[in-house]
Amino acid sequence: MSQKHDFHTWFSQGNALHDVGRFQVAVTRFDKVLEADPKNHEVWSHRGYSLYEMGAYEEAITSFERAMQLKPKYALAWHGKAIALAKLGRYDEAVTHFSRSLKLNPQDHKAWYNQGNALSCLYRYKEAIASFDKTVELKPDNHRAWYNRAVALAVLRRYEDALTSLDTALTIKPSCDYAWNYRGLVLNKLSRYAEAVASFDRSLKYRADNPNAWYGKACSYALQGDVEQAVKNLHRALVLSPNLYRLMAQTDSSFDAVRQSKPFQTLTGSG
Repeated sequence: MSQKHDFHTWFSQGNALHDVGRFQVAVTRFDKVLEADPKNHEVWSHRGYSLYEMGAYEEAITSFERAMQLKPKYALAWHGKAIALAKLGRYDEAVTHFSRSLKLNPQDHKAWYNQGNALSCLYRYKEAIASFDKTVELKPDNHRAWYNRAVALAVLRRYEDALTSLDTALTIKPSCDYAWNYRGLVLNKLSRYAEAVASFDRSLKYRADNPNAWYGKACSYALQGDVEQAVKNLHRALVLSPNLYRLMAQTDSSFDAVRQSKPFQTLTGSG
């Protein structure tokens, strides 16, 4: 077997191992290739993605940078470095790298999506929405992009638009519990409480131990002045996460209509 054939086999093995989640072993195969062919930008980039999946973000960045040095216009390496920077909380740098990646490959829906997430982390919601818009233009069935777009819209108080985006996400993935939950929150903001309760119930159908949905449902009832149901559902949230939701309920304006009731005060320790 020729040495060149060995390199091709190791590279193929590395990619196959990456695909089945054996990232550390994949890196050893990529290293085999790089020992003999250290100027192979593609292998440096693939190695970077395996390191990224292992959570070795600094090492991944080094690997992506090596690929970029060898081929400055290699979009995959720019994107890889960007997602690793984002994992390290270096969002400004990440956005700069996503931008460069997208100049090189504007059809990369994954880069648009990841850029949107980084922009959201920087509170640059209008830009994030534009990035998610581009994502779903290229990949209409990306339910996470529709969901994250909805979150950014809701932060800007564009609740009707957020609801439309959530409905699209749920058309794509009807079992998405967190989208049903967030839909309930948006409906509460629109004072559509009965619909909100129904949405929280759908979330709980897919994940019964979600304290967010029980808490949101409690808010829906409290906003309607229904003490019994508000306390009943808040109790379920407190069973799952007592400290967080007890503190939240004590100051959350959603409970103002039931705050003076004895059952609420007993449950939250606010009497």
